[in-house]
Amino acid sequence: MKKFINKPENVVTEMLEGFAAAHPNVIYSGKDTEVIYRRQMDPGKVGLVSGGGAGHEPAHAGYVGRGMLDAAVSGNVFASPSPDRILYALHKVDTGAGVLLIVKNYSGDVMNFQMAGELARREGISVESVIVRDDVAVEDSTYTTGRRGIAGTVFVHKISGGAAMKGKDLLEVKKIAEKAATNVRSMGMALSGCTLPGVGQKGFQLGEDELELGMGIHGEPGIYHGKITDVQNLVGKLMGYLMKDLDYTKSETAVMVNGLGGTPLMELYIVFWEVKKYLEGAGIGIYKAYVGNYMTSLEMAGCSVSLLKLDEELKTYLDMDTEVSIWK
Repeated sequence: MKKFINKPENVVTEMLEGFAAAHPNVIYSGKDTEVIYRRQMDPGKVGLVSGGGAGHEPAHAGYVGRGMLDAAVSGNVFASPSPDRILYALHKVDTGAGVLLIVKNYSGDVMNFQMAGELARREGISVESVIVRDDVAVEDSTYTTGRRGIAGTVFVHKISGGAAMKGKDLLEVKKIAEKAATNVRSMGMALSGCTLPGVGQKGFQLGEDELELGMGIHGEPGIYHGKITDVQNLVGKLMGYLMKDLDYTKSETAVMVNGLGGTPLMELYIVFWEVKKYLEGAGIGIYKAYVGNYMTSLEMAGCSVSLLKLDEELKTYLDMDTEVSIWK
């Protein structure tokens, strides 16, 4: 295993320390809590908290900033953060308007965020939550009951962040976040596994000419394991699953081609070109496109495609300015 680390047990702490040092608009809470939160909160604004296991950078700390999240909570690599860490984040972002928790649908995340929310409510903090289940690949997997939450979650961060900045109250922000979550679908494909720091070997193996369609961001099995073909064919298969799951007919969409950490931008743009041609052929418009690493899986080679079905309300919040450097 070759990685730029000191000690495997310190990778999350040192990564977050480095992140906060590079981005002066945020504060790192320290090793005991592993929270990145905004340096300057907006009084009276609904607070937004998300998070999950480390290893998916820039998710979720990369989306902390005015116009998106107010705090992100990190667990160990591919492990859910504990309720006490999440509760710490709730305390940091609550300015009296309540807090919305945005949670990817993984069993540990759902349980721990729910526990933290209940503890906060006992203290008098208004807390609501939205669970994102955008992955169309499988209904149940190693880590979930129901669909997994993957890169489409970033769209929910952006939409809910815009609604909160517009001064919407907690239940209104939750309703808008749920609308975004309901209208986003994602699916991924992997060409290789990734190596967790300290493990020393990849979590799964694929042959030189093999891929996994529908692979999860922690290495969960997909729905098709077979020989790799040209990207036009692969994108056609992937898009077919997305189209079957939600009616995008005559809609405008936001498209995200998300790298999983080990795929060059050259290849991601080729994937996007095929996605664009597919959508044009289906009479589906692209309002905005995002190509890059938004929710990774360490150095896994592969990508995911997320489609957000838009209306005028969702466009408004998607278009709002943000101070988050990762989001363009």
